[in-house]
Amino acid sequence: MALNIKKMLVSQPKPASEKSPYFDIAEKYGVEINFRPFIKVEPVSPREFRQQKISILDHTAVIFTARTAIDHFFHLCEELRVTIPETMKYFCMTEAIAVYLQKYIVYRKRKIFYGQTGKVEDLVTIIAKHAKEKYLVPLSDVHKEDLLTMLEAKKINFTRAVMYRTVSNDFTDGEKFDYDMLVFFSPSGISSLLKNFPDFKQNDIKIGCFGPSTAKAVKDAGLRLDVEAPTAEAPSMTAALDLYLKKQQNEK
Repeated sequence: MALNIKKMLVSQPKPASEKSPYFDIAEKYGVEINFRPFIKVEPVSPREFRQQKISILDHTAVIFTARTAIDHFFHLCEELRVTIPETMKYFCMTEAIAVYLQKYIVYRKRKIFYGQTGKVEDLVTIIAKHAKEKYLVPLSDVHKEDLLTMLEAKKINFTRAVMYRTVSNDFTDGEKFDYDMLVFFSPSGISSLLKNFPDFKQNDIKIGCFGPSTAKAVKDAGLRLDVEAPTAEAPSMTAALDLYLKKQQNEK
């Protein structure tokens, strides 16, 4: 017998690689999977940035926690006609983020620093060794406070600069919403679902999510959570979906 899940919406951009486990799941269980983010990131305008009364060139170092932050920082500098001096130092959460800087600057080891583990503590330890710098931290309007709290604890001189924001990626009038299952990765995805469909009734629609804060948002919205990751047996969202669909298939 056929599964009762035939069409699934994964609220993330479509994977760049054909080797993504999502494609294996689609083939294995005959499920149609559509990739469509419920949220998108957009830049703040130069005018909005000026209202924060921040002078980029008053700083001697920039802290990047994500590639998105790098893109928005350099695009904003371009729009503001700010030329970043070659002496500027860059501190990145991971090596992958540091390497991404090559898109905008000549990559030289002596002014680029990054954490080895991807953990905030690791990056802050490196920053503390350069305590005399004046740091700029490009952020989204919605951001975690852990890095900033640690910088304050170490008495680091820094400025938070909101350079981009997370907004709902609204559905168009003609866009179909006929899914048997929805998969979410952030609380803002749940907010966007309810903004787009204020009368949303879950009924038989299954909801899957990744991460405890997303799970909490699902429950706080009064929705039923059917598939949750990470768990001991399913460390990833795709592993959780695979287990769920396999169990359904066996019950048939």
